[in-house]
Amino acid sequence: MTPTLPSPPRRLILRNSWSPGDIVMLTAAVRDLHRANPGAFLTDVRTACPDLWQFNPHLTPLGERQRRVEVIDCEYPLINDCNRRPVHCLNGFAEFLARHLNVPCPISLPHGDIHLAPHEQSLPSQVRRRTGHDLPFWIIVAGGKFDYTIKWWDPSRYQAVVDHFAGRLLFAQVGNDAHHHPALRGVIDLRGRTSLRQLVRLIHHARGVVCPVTGVMHLAAAVPVRPGRFPSRPCVVVAGGRESPHWEAYPGHQFIHTVGTLPCCATGGCWRARTFPLQDGDIRDEPNRLCLDVVGSLPHCMDLISAEDVIRRIQLYLDAGAAPLLTPAQAKAASPHLTPPG
Repeated sequence: MTPTLPSPPRRLILRNSWSPGDIVMLTAAVRDLHRANPGAFLTDVRTACPDLWQFNPHLTPLGERQRRVEVIDCEYPLINDCNRRPVHCLNGFAEFLARHLNVPCPISLPHGDIHLAPHEQSLPSQVRRRTGHDLPFWIIVAGGKFDYTIKWWDPSRYQAVVDHFAGRLLFAQVGNDAHHHPALRGVIDLRGRTSLRQLVRLIHHARGVVCPVTGVMHLAAAVPVRPGRFPSRPCVVVAGGRESPHWEAYPGHQFIHTVGTLPCCATGGCWRARTFPLQDGDIRDEPNRLCLDVVGSLPHCMDLISAEDVIRRIQLYLDAGAAPLLTPAQAKAASPHLTPPG
């Protein structure tokens, strides 16, 4: 009887051109495709964020013109059910691949799969390079992209958070130059000064993160924590009512949402895009994509979140010992490098 030879691994090139936060979801799907089907696949990727795939052990270089290579445009139709099914966005690409390939692909860990090489982990942070000292710091994101302005919170409230912890916590402000990131006072200004890979390394060093629902939130969960620290990185997310919390929130994060408080998000996220039209020709200016309930310059769901709410959530981490305060000497060392008062 002739023995049955094992089938050669299927060769896959997975494509997606979405934003970094979405690509973090794809890293989880690739990890768990291989975990659930060892030896069954060789995978490569084509995405807009190659920095998120560096040192990923699950990738094999493949060419589109090589024999037996399947090119798959990855999507996550699961998002259409996110207000009805209690599922996390991590399941989106994984469920798509499971159905497309007819194999199991269950999510095994509650975060994406970002890798750092040993030499990267030993590099000094940008904060240390700026100040000359190894200071504990938090990352703060006080804005966002223009396509989804409904995620923005009031910059003055972010400023109130920074002011409350002045001399006790050091914040490094990050943000893409092409996006909306109003300058904060009393922070180390790294806006426009980090590539995506540098941002990954900065998050690796950070003791905590304060941000809206954005790619930095997903990276805060996915980037490995430095050895010897609290096992999950503190992260306070100003979320409002756009997304259902079960779809976005990570274990260990303080996810401040207001779903269930207003008619427009009474039973789930509203999934609107903008607070006001920007007149830039984008389809997100269409009436069915605009916020239905605006208070001043904010969506009502975001206006319901106060600076005190964010301060309280940060303080929970501090009281529990999940992140350290600056010592007086550290605060003094940081002071010359902070953005000046307005």
